[in-house]
Amino acid sequence: MSTNRRNFLKLSATAGAAFAMAPSSIYGKELQKTTMPVRTLGRTGYKVPILSMGVMNANNPAVVKNAYESGIVHFDTANGYQNGRNETMLGTFFADKPRDSYIIATKVKRPQGDDVAQKFRESFETSMSRLKMDYVDILYYHDVTSAEAATLKPIVDTMLALKKEGKVKYLGISTHSNEPEVIDAAIKNGAYDVILTTYHFNIKALAELDAAIDRAVKAGLGIVAMKAVAGYFSDRGPNQKINPKAGLKWAWQNPNIHTIIPGFVSFDQLDECLAAAANIQMTDEEKKFITASADQPLLYCQGCRICEGQCSKHLPIPEMMRAYMYNYGYRQSQLAKSVISELQLSDNPCGDCSECKVKCTNGFQIVAKIKDIHRLKYVPDDFLV
Repeated sequence: MSTNRRNFLKLSATAGAAFAMAPSSIYGKELQKTTMPVRTLGRTGYKVPILSMGVMNANNPAVVKNAYESGIVHFDTANGYQNGRNETMLGTFFADKPRDSYIIATKVKRPQGDDVAQKFRESFETSMSRLKMDYVDILYYHDVTSAEAATLKPIVDTMLALKKEGKVKYLGISTHSNEPEVIDAAIKNGAYDVILTTYHFNIKALAELDAAIDRAVKAGLGIVAMKAVAGYFSDRGPNQKINPKAGLKWAWQNPNIHTIIPGFVSFDQLDECLAAAANIQMTDEEKKFITASADQPLLYCQGCRICEGQCSKHLPIPEMMRAYMYNYGYRQSQLAKSVISELQLSDNPCGDCSECKVKCTNGFQIVAKIKDIHRLKYVPDDFLV
């Protein structure tokens, strides 16, 4: 177990004590009160509860309603989630709510082909029409994996223009892999206000990520964490559930993590997250879980992309591992199938390879996982959840 993990487990509840006052306002605007600890999201000035909602997998407005009424104010979605239905659901729910009572973040990926700037703007405008809002609080340039991509001028300039037009309050960048590189590029670029990054107890290069996050915070950027639970299940099978409270509390021990967006989809999962946020001091049982799980190969792909250079067929292995995680970690088969379908793979991606030479740094059995998850391509949507 790394030094970072040992230090985190030694921290007491004082890690969140400075934030434990329940706010009645965020950036000077009145909000419902919350008993959760609150941290300031960098130079945005937003004072947000440490627990937010990643809405990606949610399709039940009642869960969003309960989250909102429980004091959660920050809701994270994206242009591509559920083929747009996710943004539409949020737009409908918040249509009659005071605009200063919640924070909305949405995300747009780098478009393919030419006219990148125009396509990026068009995707954003589509999101705005679904959300039925005059502006979003945070617009993320989504799923960035390199410094070069983070500073792509057509997209950065388009985002700055949208901010100047008042359609966006703050600009952000989201990253699932090569996080330190992307974070440092975002700091240097100067256009971004918020970083949305993977952050959980099973990350192998945690010290490097912590250092990059610290540099970002010192530069005034807000830090939003995702994947803190590393999947609600550690692998396929009904008895592989991860301890979500332990994962959330572990991440909150780092005061640089301003808020987390777990993807809860049920009332029970919401209740677990709220219970964790109400008291972030880790129990002995939770510490034992982190210690036992920190070096185990869970479902989350580290995004190092070393595997791509080893694969003779140059398969998009990280994306396939992400689909595997969605299916077995989050039990989101429809989402997993959509990822597989977008990859446009052959019917038997590994079929004509006599021996796989890919050695996963996370210990994944690549061939077995690819064969397993690729089967979803042939399952009718009506049979999936």
